[in-house]
Amino acid sequence: MAMLSYSRAIGQALGDAMDADPDVILIGEDIGEAGGPFGVTRGLRDKFGEMRVFDAPISEAAMVGAAVGAAMHGLKPVVEIMFMDFATLAMDAIVNQAAKAHFMFGGQRSLPMVIRMPHGGGIGAGPQHSQCLEAWFAHVPGLKVVCPSDVASVYALLRAAIDDPNPVIFVEQKARYAAKGELPDERPVARIGEARTLRGGRDATVVTYGSTVERALAAADALSVDGIDVEVIDLQSIQPWDTRTVLDSVSRTHRLVVAHEATQAFGVGAEIAAYVGEQAFDELDAPVMRVGAPFMPVPFSKSMEQDFAPGQQRIADAVRKVME
Repeated sequence: MAMLSYSRAIGQALGDAMDADPDVILIGEDIGEAGGPFGVTRGLRDKFGEMRVFDAPISEAAMVGAAVGAAMHGLKPVVEIMFMDFATLAMDAIVNQAAKAHFMFGGQRSLPMVIRMPHGGGIGAGPQHSQCLEAWFAHVPGLKVVCPSDVASVYALLRAAIDDPNPVIFVEQKARYAAKGELPDERPVARIGEARTLRGGRDATVVTYGSTVERALAAADALSVDGIDVEVIDLQSIQPWDTRTVLDSVSRTHRLVVAHEATQAFGVGAEIAAYVGEQAFDELDAPVMRVGAPFMPVPFSKSMEQDFAPGQQRIADAVRKVME
């Protein structure tokens, strides 16, 4: 058992995948000597060389476009985009090329590539470096989208993403990079599309992912003092998402709150709420509640950013409301 930070667990997963498969390559800005803006890939170029840890020019479109071509010719590129916000500069390569290749070639060509994108707030980086845009990509057929919340899940899901035969958007919460956790010596294994029930409960279900998982668990602990027993599900995978685990939980608790750091409007929570309303309406004893960020750009000020992001209190308040 090793105690690692979230960022080092990502680096460990990348190194282990490169050891296991010579076709795995890394592409990104300053990922070689500097290890990227958050030091995630530090040391990997020394071990694997410049041909497998490639410092790209400052062009997200060029990086992802090159990765699409590399994947079509049998390599398994992992692209690092410094901030999720900058994925806007590579949308053609992601949405029109990577996502469509398997379909356009009649299912005869796979496209094994991963695009790593740190999202969210927590470091005061402002509105152009702190957005949570995962709902954009979850809306595109041909893409898978995952967002791990802790050390074990970020390791396991990154290995699963690299092994997947088609494109995976791998979302990392940048404020979690320093968070520490245990990585078992027998490396954890995950499947894209499977959620984790982190806390059992009988009164209400909270479905969440990424940075909001920790806040949901804290809210559940606080609510337990008042006798409210909350089940917390870490979605992990946004597209595809684990409908069965969520529906089974709602059938036991009969109340649902969906929480995420992204803007509430037109978000992942809206999709889950709509699906549960269609498939399990008779199981619900209260309307589904969503907890998300307000419909405005992320503020620069750290104190304002802290209020902007959904926290423990807002999740607890939503649970209390569905309990009414």
